Amino acid sequence: MIDTKLLIEKAFEAQKFCYTPYSKFNVGAALLGTNGKIYQGCNIENAAYTPTNCAERTAFFKAISEGQNEFTAIAIVGNKEGIKQGEGDFCAPCAVCRQVMAEFCDLKTFKVIIAKSTEEYLEYTLEELLPLAFTGKDLD
Repeated sequence: MIDTKLLIEKAFEAQKFCYTPYSKFNVGAALLGTNGKIYQGCNIENAAYTPTNCAERTAFFKAISEGQNEFTAIAIVGNKEGIKQGEGDFCAPCAVCRQVMAEFCDLKTFKVIIAKSTEEYLEYTLEELLPLAFTGKDLD
Protein backbone atom coordinates (compact mmCIF):
# COMPACT_ATOMS: atom_id res chain seq x y z
CA MET A 1 0.00 0.00 0.00
CA ILE A 2 1.22 3.49 -0.84
CA ASP A 3 1.27 6.12 1.91
CA THR A 4 0.77 9.02 -0.50
CA LYS A 5 1.06 11.76 2.11
CA LEU A 6 4.33 10.36 3.49
CA LEU A 7 5.75 10.09 -0.03
CA ILE A 8 4.80 13.71 -0.75
CA GLU A 9 6.33 14.85 2.56
CA LYS A 10 9.57 13.04 1.65
CA ALA A 11 9.58 14.75 -1.77
CA PHE A 12 9.29 18.16 -0.09
CA GLU A 13 12.07 17.16 2.29
CA ALA A 14 14.32 16.22 -0.65
CA GLN A 15 13.53 19.52 -2.37
CA LYS A 16 15.47 21.33 0.37
CA PHE A 17 18.75 19.88 -0.95
CA CYS A 18 18.46 21.12 -4.55
CA TYR A 19 21.44 22.73 -6.22
CA THR A 20 19.82 25.22 -8.61
CA PRO A 21 21.96 28.35 -8.88
CA TYR A 22 20.84 29.01 -12.48
CA SER A 23 17.13 28.26 -12.78
CA LYS A 24 16.17 28.62 -9.11
CA PHE A 25 13.58 25.93 -9.87
CA ASN A 26 13.70 23.34 -7.09
CA VAL A 27 12.36 19.83 -7.59
CA GLY A 28 12.15 17.06 -5.03
CA ALA A 29 11.25 13.42 -5.57
CA ALA A 30 10.51 10.47 -3.32
CA LEU A 31 10.61 7.04 -4.94
CA LEU A 32 9.01 4.03 -3.26
CA GLY A 33 10.75 0.72 -3.83
CA THR A 34 8.90 -2.57 -3.63
CA ASN A 35 11.13 -3.22 -0.61
CA GLY A 36 9.23 -0.44 1.22
CA LYS A 37 12.21 1.93 1.29
CA ILE A 38 11.88 5.53 0.07
CA TYR A 39 14.70 6.94 -2.06
CA GLN A 40 14.87 10.73 -2.23
CA GLY A 41 16.26 12.86 -5.01
CA CYS A 42 16.66 16.53 -5.86
CA ASN A 43 17.62 18.31 -9.05
CA ILE A 44 21.29 19.19 -9.43
CA GLU A 45 22.25 21.82 -12.00
CA ASN A 46 25.50 22.41 -13.84
CA ALA A 47 26.73 25.53 -15.64
CA ALA A 48 27.11 23.45 -18.82
CA TYR A 49 23.37 22.50 -18.56
CA THR A 50 23.70 19.05 -20.18
CA PRO A 51 25.19 17.44 -17.03
CA THR A 52 22.19 18.68 -15.00
CA ASN A 53 20.22 15.86 -13.39
CA CYS A 54 16.53 15.88 -12.52
CA ALA A 55 15.24 14.96 -9.06
CA GLU A 56 13.41 11.90 -10.36
CA ARG A 57 16.48 10.44 -12.02
CA THR A 58 18.58 11.23 -8.96
CA ALA A 59 16.16 9.15 -6.85
CA PHE A 60 16.14 6.30 -9.39
CA PHE A 61 19.91 6.24 -9.76
CA LYS A 62 20.38 6.33 -5.99
CA ALA A 63 18.01 3.37 -5.55
CA ILE A 64 19.53 1.37 -8.37
CA SER A 65 23.06 2.02 -7.10
CA GLU A 66 21.92 0.54 -3.78
CA GLY A 67 20.57 -2.63 -5.44
CA GLN A 68 16.87 -1.75 -5.68
CA ASN A 69 15.35 -1.90 -9.16
CA GLU A 70 11.64 -2.51 -8.60
CA PHE A 71 9.34 0.36 -7.72
CA THR A 72 5.76 1.14 -6.79
CA ALA A 73 5.37 4.93 -6.94
CA ILE A 74 7.08 8.31 -7.07
CA ALA A 75 6.00 11.67 -5.65
CA ILE A 76 7.29 14.82 -7.34
CA VAL A 77 7.13 18.42 -6.14
CA GLY A 78 8.65 21.49 -7.71
CA ASN A 79 8.50 25.25 -7.99
CA LYS A 80 10.58 28.36 -8.26
CA GLU A 81 12.61 29.18 -5.17
CA GLY A 82 10.58 31.01 -2.53
CA ILE A 83 7.17 29.64 -3.49
CA LYS A 84 5.52 28.03 -0.47
CA GLN A 85 4.03 24.57 -0.29
CA GLY A 86 0.48 24.62 -1.66
CA GLU A 87 1.18 27.62 -3.88
CA GLY A 88 2.43 27.51 -7.45
CA ASP A 89 1.63 24.71 -9.85
CA PHE A 90 2.05 20.97 -10.29
CA CYS A 91 5.44 19.79 -11.56
CA ALA A 92 5.21 16.86 -13.96
CA PRO A 93 8.28 14.77 -14.84
CA CYS A 94 10.14 15.59 -18.05
CA ALA A 95 10.22 13.14 -20.96
CA VAL A 96 13.71 11.86 -20.09
CA CYS A 97 12.58 11.04 -16.55
CA ARG A 98 9.48 9.30 -17.88
CA GLN A 99 11.71 7.18 -20.13
CA VAL A 100 13.91 6.21 -17.16
CA MET A 101 10.78 5.26 -15.24
CA ALA A 102 9.69 3.08 -18.17
CA GLU A 103 12.98 1.19 -17.96
CA PHE A 104 12.36 0.08 -14.37
CA CYS A 105 8.62 0.30 -13.74
CA ASP A 106 5.44 -1.41 -14.84
CA LEU A 107 3.64 1.07 -17.09
CA LYS A 108 0.20 -0.01 -15.94
CA THR A 109 0.76 -0.08 -12.16
CA PHE A 110 3.54 2.40 -11.34
CA LYS A 111 2.02 5.54 -9.79
CA VAL A 112 3.30 9.03 -10.51
CA ILE A 113 2.09 11.55 -7.94
CA ILE A 114 2.60 15.24 -8.64
CA ALA A 115 1.80 17.46 -5.69
CA LYS A 116 1.38 21.03 -4.55
CA SER A 117 0.93 19.82 -0.95
CA THR A 118 -0.03 16.67 0.94
CA GLU A 119 -3.64 17.70 0.44
CA GLU A 120 -3.50 18.75 -3.21
CA TYR A 121 -2.05 16.26 -5.65
CA LEU A 122 -2.72 14.41 -8.89
CA GLU A 123 -2.03 10.73 -9.47
CA TYR A 124 -1.36 9.00 -12.78
CA THR A 125 -0.11 5.68 -13.98
CA LEU A 126 3.12 5.83 -15.93
CA GLU A 127 1.21 4.58 -18.97
CA GLU A 128 -1.05 7.65 -18.79
CA LEU A 129 2.01 9.92 -18.82
CA LEU A 130 3.96 7.93 -21.41
CA PRO A 131 1.61 6.26 -23.88
CA LEU A 132 3.22 4.03 -26.50
CA ALA A 133 6.40 3.86 -24.42
CA PHE A 134 9.58 2.50 -25.96
CA THR A 135 10.93 -0.22 -23.68
CA GLY A 136 13.33 -3.14 -23.74
CA LYS A 137 10.46 -5.29 -25.07
CA ASP A 138 10.66 -3.30 -28.30
CA LEU A 139 14.21 -4.54 -28.81
CA ASP A 140 13.30 -8.25 -28.68
